[in-house]
Amino acid sequence: MHRSTVLAAAIALVLAGCSGQKAEAPPTPAPEAAAPVTATETANPLLTASTLPFQAPPFDKIKDTDYQPAIEEGMKQHLAEVQAIADSAEPPTFANTVEAFERSGALLTRAGTIFSSLTSANTNETLQKADEALSPKLAAHADEIYLNPKLFARFKAVYDARESAGLDAEQKRLVEEYHNRFIRAGALLSDADKATLREINKEESTLSTAFTNKLLAATNAAAVVVDDRARLDGYADTDLAAAAEAAKARGQEGKWVIPLQNTTQQPALVSLKDRGLREQLLRASMERAEHGDANDTLSTIERQAELRAQRAKLLGFPNYAAYSLADQMAKTPEAAIKLLTDTVPAATAKARGEAAKMQQLIDAQKGGFKLAAWDWDFYAEQVRKAEFDLDETAIKPYFELDRVLRDGVFFAANQLYGITFKERKDIPVYHPDVRVFDVFDADGTQLALFYADYFKRDAKRGGAWMGNFVEQNGLTGAIPVIYNVCNYTKPAPGQPALLSFDEVTTTFHEFGHALHGIFSKTKYPSLAGTSVSRDFVEFPSQFNEHWASDPAVFANYAKHYQTGEPMPEDLVQKIRKARTFNQGYATTEYLAAALLDQAWHSLPADAGKQDAKSFEAEALARYKVNLPEVPPRYRSPYFAHIWGGGYSAGYYAYFWAEVLDHDAFQWFRENGGLTRQNGQTFRDKILSRGNTVELATLYREFRGKDPSVEPLLEHRGLK
Repeated sequence: MHRSTVLAAAIALVLAGCSGQKAEAPPTPAPEAAAPVTATETANPLLTASTLPFQAPPFDKIKDTDYQPAIEEGMKQHLAEVQAIADSAEPPTFANTVEAFERSGALLTRAGTIFSSLTSANTNETLQKADEALSPKLAAHADEIYLNPKLFARFKAVYDARESAGLDAEQKRLVEEYHNRFIRAGALLSDADKATLREINKEESTLSTAFTNKLLAATNAAAVVVDDRARLDGYADTDLAAAAEAAKARGQEGKWVIPLQNTTQQPALVSLKDRGLREQLLRASMERAEHGDANDTLSTIERQAELRAQRAKLLGFPNYAAYSLADQMAKTPEAAIKLLTDTVPAATAKARGEAAKMQQLIDAQKGGFKLAAWDWDFYAEQVRKAEFDLDETAIKPYFELDRVLRDGVFFAANQLYGITFKERKDIPVYHPDVRVFDVFDADGTQLALFYADYFKRDAKRGGAWMGNFVEQNGLTGAIPVIYNVCNYTKPAPGQPALLSFDEVTTTFHEFGHALHGIFSKTKYPSLAGTSVSRDFVEFPSQFNEHWASDPAVFANYAKHYQTGEPMPEDLVQKIRKARTFNQGYATTEYLAAALLDQAWHSLPADAGKQDAKSFEAEALARYKVNLPEVPPRYRSPYFAHIWGGGYSAGYYAYFWAEVLDHDAFQWFRENGGLTRQNGQTFRDKILSRGNTVELATLYREFRGKDPSVEPLLEHRGLK
């Protein structure tokens, strides 16, 4: 997933790619109202550009208390810079208006991007309080900019003259993007409606931050504590050691703790033999944020949905989904919903067939019960063993994290794009688990810094994501400083970090996002790297997943962590044959979440506040994805993508992008697969282009035609 926390989304809207990457490139025009930095302020390292290589964050010098004053000073300076643009007596031009805006906000960019990464990956009470204080201020800051009539008038003048101003294609694209951004932010509203919009934005930003903080606390509190070793029968030794270590970290030595991941289903459900413990674990997951306590999110999301519908109406749209998708590839919620619902019959039919096989197994074992949601993974694994002779515990020893990264992810990137990696220890990090790598191009040129943060901790929100500490910037020459964050179980000291194949795929996925940022080659930071629509941003990441199972790549990393021996060919073939196993379940749980997202954001403003539980049940039934054995991948109370991030009305994007990624991989198959020539073509035509070209056009220029859904259906076994 591309990074989309509340604060990150707010900063992205405020700055819209403003550079802030090099101290020697001051904003144009220079800020007139920025106060001089005092001696006291110089103690805050965020107030000046980092002196580390490529302006990497000086985490060894930054204190938790530095972020809020730096961001507040950054907003002050940014407003002064922007107001100078708006008040300019010179006729508006691309250089003195659009490019000047691109150069503004250096301090806010620097402090805000680092802060938003930490509130997701390594938060604490100080950072959370700062986040709560800053979110409404950042929302108001964005409104001060995008609802400024003088500023909009200058941007509109440049927009109106774009065809005759001698702009190149990237400049014209940037002008059009800004004009659209101003309109969508409310620039055309009356003063009264602007005032209403400001209040909506302020409240919604506050609620989004509250949701994020509540969910993290609720997820940590819902971790399942086990005090009887016998109940963990079926757990591998490495998992037992990790659970004991998690208990020790929480002051419960002598017990075992199973922390929750962000999705509904939990990895432990595959192996735990104790049916009661499986039910306890799944219920803890599904009910984590609806206990009526301080961490209950129900009233928060009910109000968020109401506010979003009101905002959409104010901006001239029938619902928030229509507003959200108007500038995406899908264009309309109807198009997104059709893609999803057209797949529902095949997915649910396959899921019901999978459930029937598991029920037969339960009956044959004289279980005496009907398959329930907490049984699915446990019995699916048994069916997989029976049908494909494939055992998850036999697979994981061949997927040791460091080898997967070095000999899998990095190896594939080298084979395709010619890039190489070298770990370095001299760059400070925000947590001891984080590693840093130089990324070099084929000619030895430094392309980027890459940070890898893979292990779960209570201070980190769930899921996996990519983000930038520094964005690629053609105006200043800044190269990208990029991070990947995941939530894999941290092994006990001295134990290997062994992954499931799903986690291997996630590692490739997030690095696909990283490649999108690493290869960015645009002049203007607003158009750089992953600054594309939600239903395109997941395309490069999902495309990169394919290399996890490519024969040459797989053989290079799938080696036993103790012996170094390659995975036996018969086991490799079993994995390949089982590729479409359980795809009915996987597709249905995803569709349920994606359609639930659309349902929430298709509410009209006059629908009023909904009861979250009954609304969710009705929506799942309406879309015919209410299989009791297949709960949504995310239920409403812990659906962080849509309530605490930037995927509101956009969770469908994974499926939309999956159509693109399978169609693109088909092109690779047709042209020789894993080759440098193919990789260079993909890099040149997709990964380096950012948002400099209309995205449907960008894809057609690469593929030579519009994408086909057939490769996706074939991959999922749904044809």
